[in-house]
Amino acid sequence: QPVSALDGLKLHLQSIPVATASTIYHKFFRLNPLREYDPFLIGASCLSLACKIEEETIRLRDIVNVCYRTLHKNKAPLEIGDTYWHLRESIARCELYLLRALQFKVEFYHPHKYLCHYLNSMSDWMEPGLWEDVPIPRTAWAFLRDSFHTDLCLDYSPEHIAIAVLYFALVCHGVESSFHKNTRKRWWQQRHYTASY
Repeated sequence: QPVSALDGLKLHLQSIPVATASTIYHKFFRLNPLREYDPFLIGASCLSLACKIEEETIRLRDIVNVCYRTLHKNKAPLEIGDTYWHLRESIARCELYLLRALQFKVEFYHPHKYLCHYLNSMSDWMEPGLWEDVPIPRTAWAFLRDSFHTDLCLDYSPEHIAIAVLYFALVCHGVESSFHKNTRKRWWQQRHYTASY
């Protein structure tokens, strides 16, 4: 996928702008056939647009350079010249096209705040020392980042995605909640876990 966490890392972006860029990308290509558009131009434009939406300060020049280097690993860094100005103009125009194509509906609710809440709650349920010894939070965050490589963000609510990545992290580490055995419902089926903020 052209909108990647790697590009986000190279640009030193927070996770929310990368999630927004990925969601815009998936939403656009759900509505439009991939073969009719340059996915790399769309991806770079999604990154630029997401930074504006999420108020993350990033220079368009940096986005152009990082995306160019991602596509042309064996070429010299892009100098300011005709190619640079053409790419910059293409991204700026494509941003406006994306906004029109998505009817300016580019505000999204992501699973991140839900996952924070669920991790905090789950840590209180664990046996003493287990939360520090087993990297459940790090694994859950990795699964969440990876989930944006797919279009799950369009099909499921953010709270359900947060529950799913936390559940998979627990399964990967073979950990169960200590209160699990004494309840009729599993922890992820409890009503308070799917309450909206």
